[in-house]
Amino acid sequence: MSEVMAAPAAEKKKVVLSGIQPSGLITIGNYLGAVKNWAEIQEQYRCVFMIANLHATTVRQEPAALRKNTLEAYAMLLACGVDPKRSIVFVQSQNPHHTELMWALNCYTQFGELSRMTQFKDKSARYADNVNAGLFTYPTLMAADILLYQADYVPVGIDQKQHVELTRDIAQRMNGVLGNLFTMPECLFPKAGAKIMALTDPTKKMSKSDPNPKSYVAVLDPKDTVIKKFKSAVTDSGSGICRAEGKEGIGNLMTIYSAFTGKSDEEIAAEFEGRGYGDFKLAVGETVADVLAPVRERFAALMQDRAYLDACCAEGLEQAMRISQRTRDKVYKKIGFFL
Repeated sequence: MSEVMAAPAAEKKKVVLSGIQPSGLITIGNYLGAVKNWAEIQEQYRCVFMIANLHATTVRQEPAALRKNTLEAYAMLLACGVDPKRSIVFVQSQNPHHTELMWALNCYTQFGELSRMTQFKDKSARYADNVNAGLFTYPTLMAADILLYQADYVPVGIDQKQHVELTRDIAQRMNGVLGNLFTMPECLFPKAGAKIMALTDPTKKMSKSDPNPKSYVAVLDPKDTVIKKFKSAVTDSGSGICRAEGKEGIGNLMTIYSAFTGKSDEEIAAEFEGRGYGDFKLAVGETVADVLAPVRERFAALMQDRAYLDACCAEGLEQAMRISQRTRDKVYKKIGFFL
């Protein structure tokens, strides 16, 4: 008599948590380094994505602009391929569990740990007239964001690694004192090679806060604007499409072209052999603009359908709160709070 083997249980997907601040625009650097990757990992992981508008208020915000930017950032995630049916997508400030858990975490976080945070030092220098308590304690809010959803992984750049390390320290401390409360999160680093530099200065990272708008390309820039920005990109006085010392501008354009086409450096060099910088800049600009065209069109359509966006926000919030409340309640009971 033959035995019937039971099918193995499907492996539970690991949880990924990430967020983006509602800054008003997303550059191609943000797109390639974060949002595009979020859309690509939705099948592999159970994803929780948030618009981190609480984090945005460590710097003074104009209320109407913050509300507008929050909605646009949400629409942009969906336009870039984040699917609210496959991922949990919500607005951070709508879930009170984030700030409720933050208080508990604050009480298990040492002053010295927060004072050593690199971004606090950097932002304190940049915003010397507004070094507020939120700026000092926002790493514990970030820890609450991660721990509420028992995240296994947090997609980060190297500059955010310190925040995940602090989150692990806090989680380990509370687990040791109060019992097994939190999953220990790990960093999920993006694939190397897509660090996008400023078009006006290829030695600096592309940034939306750069005062010169020609230095960055925004995802929502019209096609003509994208092409003009690439045409004016800083290169060098030589020739030849290749990477070499002193050719940082061309190297940056090759990185961008490769990221949008999937072509290797060798393939790019062969494609543009015997052609000048002008041809290459135009090709990069047209390629970027064409790849982003569906994103711009989808974004415009979403912004015309406020009812759909509101429904997605509400559904995402409900899913997020169902998970986060379990963690918040568990922590509060262990601490001794009434519920």
